Amino acid sequence: MNKVKIRNKIFEEFLDEEEILEKVKGIALQIENENRGKDILFLSILNGAYVFTADLLRNINMNIKVSFLKLSSYSGDKSTGEIRRLIGLNEDMRGRTVIILEDIIDTGLTLEGVIEDVKAKGARDIKVAALLLKPEAYTSSHKIDYLGFEIPNDFVIGYGLDWDGFGRNLRSVYRIVEENIK
Repeated sequence: MNKVKIRNKIFEEFLDEEEILEKVKGIALQIENENRGKDILFLSILNGAYVFTADLLRNINMNIKVSFLKLSSYSGDKSTGEIRRLIGLNEDMRGRTVIILEDIIDTGLTLEGVIEDVKAKGARDIKVAALLLKPEAYTSSHKIDYLGFEIPNDFVIGYGLDWDGFGRNLRSVYRIVEENIK
């Protein structure tokens, strides 16, 4: 199994690139089949979802629009419990189907805040697509409409996910196995 060292932590490969890309293609097909003919706005949550968003949208053969929302709730590898909006919602969402794109959903706190904002902007329908979900940590009641993988409540990096800004460029998803390595 491939391992990587990033700063003082060791991560091992958990989901390989091929497995991820196959799942993303399946999500794209499901979105197409269920939303053909709708006025869709994809809302990608930055920074982590940029790789998932790019791969997903390249596999969707429909007229779509994409926008980005930059939020922050992490400091290093820990959630602060506080969500800060760094880039806001600029798109007209009235009467549209909005599909929120997330890299990973832990507790769902960030997701709930985004859903409330999108509702307030008049979206007709709100759906969620996520590459990863940690069901042990998830406390929200909102349905995840399009899901890649359920994973344990481990800290993961790669495929857009990071640890303190590092690891986003890894093609696979890696989970932490050792900390404080010298």
